[in-house]
Amino acid sequence: MYVSIFLPWLLTIPFLVHSSPDQQPKGLLINCGSDVKQTVKETGLTYIPDDVFTFSGNKTSLDAKNLFPILSTLRYFPDKVARKYCYTFQAIKGSKYLVRTIYYYGGFDGGKEPPVFDQIVGGTKWSVVNTTEDYANGLSSYYEIILVAHIKTLSVCIARNNQTVSSPFISAIEVISLDDSMYNSTDLGAYALVTVARSSFGNEDTISFPEDPYYRLWQPFKDDSTDVVSSQSSITTSEFWNKPPAEAFATAITTSTTKKLDVQWPPGLLPSTRYHVSLYFRDDRNSKTNTWRVFSILVNGKTFYSNLNVTTDGVTVYAPNWPLSGKTLISLIPDTKSSIAPLINAGEIYQLMPLGGRTLPQDVMAMEELARGFDNPPLDWSGDPCLPRENSWTGVSCSQEKMPRIISL
Repeated sequence: MYVSIFLPWLLTIPFLVHSSPDQQPKGLLINCGSDVKQTVKETGLTYIPDDVFTFSGNKTSLDAKNLFPILSTLRYFPDKVARKYCYTFQAIKGSKYLVRTIYYYGGFDGGKEPPVFDQIVGGTKWSVVNTTEDYANGLSSYYEIILVAHIKTLSVCIARNNQTVSSPFISAIEVISLDDSMYNSTDLGAYALVTVARSSFGNEDTISFPEDPYYRLWQPFKDDSTDVVSSQSSITTSEFWNKPPAEAFATAITTSTTKKLDVQWPPGLLPSTRYHVSLYFRDDRNSKTNTWRVFSILVNGKTFYSNLNVTTDGVTVYAPNWPLSGKTLISLIPDTKSSIAPLINAGEIYQLMPLGGRTLPQDVMAMEELARGFDNPPLDWSGDPCLPRENSWTGVSCSQEKMPRIISL
């Protein structure tokens, strides 16, 4: 059993990261299709080739000018028999990771539109990759997921589906280690968190590494009907449960009076399901002020939190399992005794994706050992051997349990 999540919008990747050469996020930055390690001048981040993480697919480069370096190469998978094409990474069992897959078609195969295909993590269908609209607008695309490694490896795969008419491809993969305290209100033994939106309200630029050491991308969000304010003092966020960057509290959107503040965010329509929602607030005024900023939060008319007292220390309000569908309207309603308008600094929304199970770990280890003994194993002998069931390894038969076992070869 698996769940396939399709998001009807894409996140367009902004490359606005600036770091010194000796700074790197804790994890792997992989430039797919590249032959050499490369430090990207614009960001200071170093990406490594992908050869040691996969044994399928072909490498190619794009002949386009002024292309961001990690988009200039890719790996594509022309074999039509393999049920999936996987990257496998060493991981710490029980640890959390943010996985970001990046795609830029570039007409590498002589076509005009990018192929549509699936991506898989472990034994679970993650999403459909459809970058057609972004590519038509000259943009790259990325997908993100937060998950726990349930064994000592983590696999990220792509696979053909009934919409695939040409070779699937991938430009880059980023696997970032997260702190144990982060996003721990969600049962990541049963779910993964698929990024829908992560925004810094009122900001002009994207916040990322090194401001966010976990290389999360906080995209700017503005609403023409609101005012932007900037905080007058610094803040320390190390004690916040999921460690947002201090820069996420630097700006906020508000109203000019004490009336209700309505914000439609995220701007797209959401599939009807459950979401993790985190909202961030901080009083922008001097800490010595003697008036309170108190308001209640409604999401689509339902009370999310009542009488929140926002101070210069900042505060996070979250719901780990909140139902959303279609448009999302966040309403901030000031307390009748409050003379200060409500405001909001930042927000995160993740779709809860039920995990589709995994092959019994002992069987996985045995099959991986068997695969290493072959000079040329089948191209899909990587990732989970049994799941998703339509993407199981060629020649492998599995039981029908939620944690299947291999019963024959």
